[in-house]
Amino acid sequence: MARLLADRPADTITIGDMARQLGHSHGAVRNAALTLVRRGEADQSGVGQPEFRANAKTAAAAQSAVISPPGTHSPRAQAAAAARTTSPAAATPRQTTGPIRRAGGQLYHPRKLADLPDVEALNRLRDADVPVLLYGPPGTGKTSLVEAAFPDLLTVAGDGDTTVGDVIGEYTQADAGGYVFQYGPLVTAMTEGRALLIDDATLISPKVLAALYPAMDGRRQIQVKAHKGETIKAEPGFYVVAGHNPGVHGAVLTEALSSRFSVQIQIGTDYDLALALKIDDRVVRVARHLAGQVELGELGWAPQLRELLSYQKTEAVLGTNAALANLVGIAPLEDRDAVADAVIKAVGVKKIAPLTLGKQLSASALRKPPAVTGAASRGRSR
Repeated sequence: MARLLADRPADTITIGDMARQLGHSHGAVRNAALTLVRRGEADQSGVGQPEFRANAKTAAAAQSAVISPPGTHSPRAQAAAAARTTSPAAATPRQTTGPIRRAGGQLYHPRKLADLPDVEALNRLRDADVPVLLYGPPGTGKTSLVEAAFPDLLTVAGDGDTTVGDVIGEYTQADAGGYVFQYGPLVTAMTEGRALLIDDATLISPKVLAALYPAMDGRRQIQVKAHKGETIKAEPGFYVVAGHNPGVHGAVLTEALSSRFSVQIQIGTDYDLALALKIDDRVVRVARHLAGQVELGELGWAPQLRELLSYQKTEAVLGTNAALANLVGIAPLEDRDAVADAVIKAVGVKKIAPLTLGKQLSASALRKPPAVTGAASRGRSR
């Protein structure tokens, strides 16, 4: 890879161009190119369809590069070769216990799944080409898990308005005035051997999802009817995972969709992790209690890890009372009284109401710095 870029120092080269010249899959080429960029040994431009170019360090990287036989550059090919030569008893699982930094910079703390770290379990399922459906309430970390497991991830954010064009691609107007076909995330993931997350898949129309199914079965290809009936074949490494929020209005898990995902994993909030992240133990206790009521069908909502992390940040900025009021205020209206009662019992306050604007401040009050309470004052005292 480095040698190819070094031999063409004035050119910006696409993944497809490099894959054709090197005789490797798009996924393997992309992984190698991104490795060079991370090391500072090549430059990248573009996001959706990235291009790569040599820099001052590329030539040196080319001199020390290890040239492997065709088809062995991909990490998945290397893993498969190791599996063929290693007995199951001798295989040692990769214990990824984290935390893992996701593409956006946030940390993900792995959880246990089938006696493995969850990111390791998902990677094994990907290696075996077993599609996975993750289901659970919003805010439990479904998307975070997938992002941590698959750094090459592309995402389709599903809702009731998602179209086939959003998934496969559609014609868009070019700067010159004409129209060009812009491939969607499904085609990109297939041609580059990348992972694809269909987030909130059960909010997408079944007719739209049907366009995805041929890529997931034995055919591993789709036909882009809108673009001359072009046939797109999936490269090795292409993998589909979906997210489902059962309690969200309009989310319907059809039999056709469910049958495509032979592994379905329930995702909930790890309240022990919340405590380890130094979130107020009283608030974690409230969340755990409310979650128990949800399981019994007595309540429809409980704070998940997303809401608890938001509470922690709000407390640090606005103080404990405001953060508690906000926690009550973000609860659905029908569950708000139960949440308020739980907070009152746990914290010992007489009354709690949603965070609300009060009277206008006088000019003298506006000149005074705001009082710092709760976690913010404790943090500054340290």
